[in-house]
Amino acid sequence: MQINKVHSVKTIDRVAAELGETVDRIFDLAIDMEPEDGVIWVYGPNDDSIIAFTPFGIENLRELTEMDRERAR
Repeated sequence: MQINKVHSVKTIDRVAAELGETVDRIFDLAIDMEPEDGVIWVYGPNDDSIIAFTPFGIENLRELTEMDRERAR
């Protein structure tokens, strides 16, 4: 039996602030991420939703932002 070990997630707004990036840039980088990469969608009332990241997802985003910066150079 597999047990989910994720105990918390952070919203895209918080992750963007922590990484010093814009929400739009983080969203663009995360759009191709899968749940296995540490990203989930959280749904609220009235079909509101927000993207959130596990600690593993945040590490993946750090790597993606660095790779994106390297490509831009």
